[in-house]
Amino acid sequence: MKEIKNIAILGGGSWATALVKILSEKNNLNIRWWIRDEDTARHINQYGRNPKYLSSVGIKSYQVYALTNLAEVLENAQLVILAIPGAFLHKALEKVKLPGDAAYLSAIKGMIPETRQVVARYLETTHAIPSNSIAVLSGPCHAEEVALEKLSYLTIASLEQEPARSIAEIISCRYIRTSVSSDLYGAEYAAVLKNIYAIAAGIAHGLGYGDNYQAVLVASAIREMERFLDALHEAHRDVKESAYLGDLLVTAYSQFSRNRTFGTMLGKGYSVANAQLEMSMVAEGYYATESVYALNRELGVHMPLLDAVYQIIYQKSPAAQTWNSLNHELS
Repeated sequence: MKEIKNIAILGGGSWATALVKILSEKNNLNIRWWIRDEDTARHINQYGRNPKYLSSVGIKSYQVYALTNLAEVLENAQLVILAIPGAFLHKALEKVKLPGDAAYLSAIKGMIPETRQVVARYLETTHAIPSNSIAVLSGPCHAEEVALEKLSYLTIASLEQEPARSIAEIISCRYIRTSVSSDLYGAEYAAVLKNIYAIAAGIAHGLGYGDNYQAVLVASAIREMERFLDALHEAHRDVKESAYLGDLLVTAYSQFSRNRTFGTMLGKGYSVANAQLEMSMVAEGYYATESVYALNRELGVHMPLLDAVYQIIYQKSPAAQTWNSLNHELS
């Protein structure tokens, strides 16, 4: 794999901002950043900060250039990093031709609602990107802690190890440690599932359940995740690794977890619409729940946590009643 110098990053939210910060630790990279809003792009280029997300994070303006023209951002890109919420990715890319000779890194922990696919599958089928050119970024790493330069660990998963190692080297810095994995699809689905389970943890918190209960819920969640991943894509994987269990733990417990926050509001009696209005950022688990539920109707895996979250979000089942039934399934 050729040395990567030109990077395009797509997305203007907190995670995209955190990734730009990580990338700008390397002085030899040329980073073009796609931002939808012209005023935001102008502010970033002038002041070196994203005014809407992680505004305290300084960005090296001599190395990073924000643009609203997606085609211009993608031009000559050797690595394209996707950090747009999965719910909006298809619309963002539907009128653009993605470069076929670039490597792709998905930092999206969600699914494409239009196709009910994870990003790797979507890139392969909709944009004809070769599977060996795609990697996914996973692991317990909240954008807010990256902004504070808290030591964090990330996993780069790809079918082939060479591109994964090259990308891992680019992503690593003094406060980011990286490792590689060949479990491309398992790691990506695990990142999707942990958002659903974080909603479940939030619902339980909103209903008043305590730490003892949460520990049992998370233990049940990792077993449910393992059953699903084995049924979907059997591979040699250890779900106790940080890309699986670690990411689940931080998303289920952290104060920064938007999915847990969303679930907490549902547990406290908010409607789905009102909970979404209260949040300034997208809870990927909301969209993922419907897609995974539909997929599991074909697979037939026993997934009581997924079913309970689906019933509350999409069938408007009362949270307390649904959780009383769920409790018989946990152990």
